[in-house]
Amino acid sequence: MDLKRTILDLMPDMLVRTFAAPYCAGKGISSGVAKADEIHSKLGLSTTLDLLGEEVFKREDVEATVQVYFRMIEAVKDRPFATISLKPTQLGINESEAYCQENLRRIVAAAAEHKIHITLDMEDRHFTDVTLRMFKAIRNEFDNFGIVLQSRLFRTPEDIKALHTKPCKVRICIGIYKEPAEVALQDKRDMKEKLFECVQLLLEHGHYPEIATHDEPTVRRCMAYLDQRGVAKDAYEFQMLLGVPRMELQQEIVKRGQVMRLYVPFAEDWKYAVHYMKRRLGANPAMAAMVIKNLFGR
Repeated sequence: MDLKRTILDLMPDMLVRTFAAPYCAGKGISSGVAKADEIHSKLGLSTTLDLLGEEVFKREDVEATVQVYFRMIEAVKDRPFATISLKPTQLGINESEAYCQENLRRIVAAAAEHKIHITLDMEDRHFTDVTLRMFKAIRNEFDNFGIVLQSRLFRTPEDIKALHTKPCKVRICIGIYKEPAEVALQDKRDMKEKLFECVQLLLEHGHYPEIATHDEPTVRRCMAYLDQRGVAKDAYEFQMLLGVPRMELQQEIVKRGQVMRLYVPFAEDWKYAVHYMKRRLGANPAMAAMVIKNLFGR
């Protein structure tokens, strides 16, 4: 993996754009919406659209990002198969919690008018507490608002227990951010085991788990548990990233009458797409291997 990471670090941005294109819908809202329409009409998959770009610091850039989300809401308002995901560092958290929370509230309120679900993504451990505070405050007012939790963090079971008393949608994933051993699991096997335990805990507390993993054994383990418990098919869903080759498993989930949702990123600025792909590829050996294979295979 060290060699693969070295190759990825040295790979020119243009090559990342070219060979990692399957993992990003393209440039502009229209590309994200077009991809959402395509995979829904052809494959029966739902989507969550994500505007790439983190660590926004200037107020004018934050406001521009807010306006993009307003346009996204207009673009998907007649598409019940599409939701929207966003991040605190896009929306002013680097200035203040109050400013970010107000921007989040504006977006969630606009989406609520069209019954569009908004998911607040979870970034690295430095933002966990503030992200949960903002989520709970806005969740008090709106029902179309969900959160992401990461199974690698030791704190996640307690965070589940402390979630809002109103049932909510919770994307449970391993998490892409590399965290130190004092706060997080380091072995992927342990993270997958904890993800399964978190799915159970979410159901026990009345929440709607959005089971986000490409690991087929974990997906099948969750399927078996959900079937055994007789959990209604509208009480959970499975999620995966656009471009990761899990077509057969995704279609199996759809045929079972369960929601299968793809995370569909797009960019207003290509530099954010390149950053996203390098981070994804660096964190995921399987994805890195696929891209490198495509690169040298062509």
